[in-house]
Amino acid sequence: MPKKIEEKKEKIGEAENNKQEEQEEKSEKHEEKKEKKERMGVAYIYTSFNNTMMHITDMAGHTISKITGGMSTKQDRLKANPTVAMFVAKRAAEQAKEAGITSLYVRIRAETGSTAPGPGAHAAVKSLGREGIKVISIVDTTRIARGGPKAAGGRRGRRV
Repeated sequence: MPKKIEEKKEKIGEAENNKQEEQEEKSEKHEEKKEKKERMGVAYIYTSFNNTMMHITDMAGHTISKITGGMSTKQDRLKANPTVAMFVAKRAAEQAKEAGITSLYVRIRAETGSTAPGPGAHAAVKSLGREGIKVISIVDTTRIARGGPKAAGGRRGRRV
């Protein structure tokens, strides 16, 4: 009788060891899946003094989401408001998360002719961070006029 009890204990011990090994293998596979899901994208934020637009693409340039201030509010005067920019960023971040994007390169562009981005740019970037998306870098891509062609007419201007 004692031999049978010892044999049963050994079998139980082996079964427990096998279960632990299987769990370790599953956890390793689960960690690998998490690493594969890591995806990056680019967020283009255009802010003027009249509106805020956010366009999120993957690294190949395929559109994931495109949201504007006009889609978030009915009132024209609020489209460039930082609060509305926050809502724009929140909606865009939700769509990016559904597509599997976990981190973003942010490119901010202001209206041509102005020196600084509109009021919603800072709020939009902060909101992206709050939504759990990692912001890798922020770049200002505002176009700068460098002289350009000479205006028509002379000293007194063009007379039509």
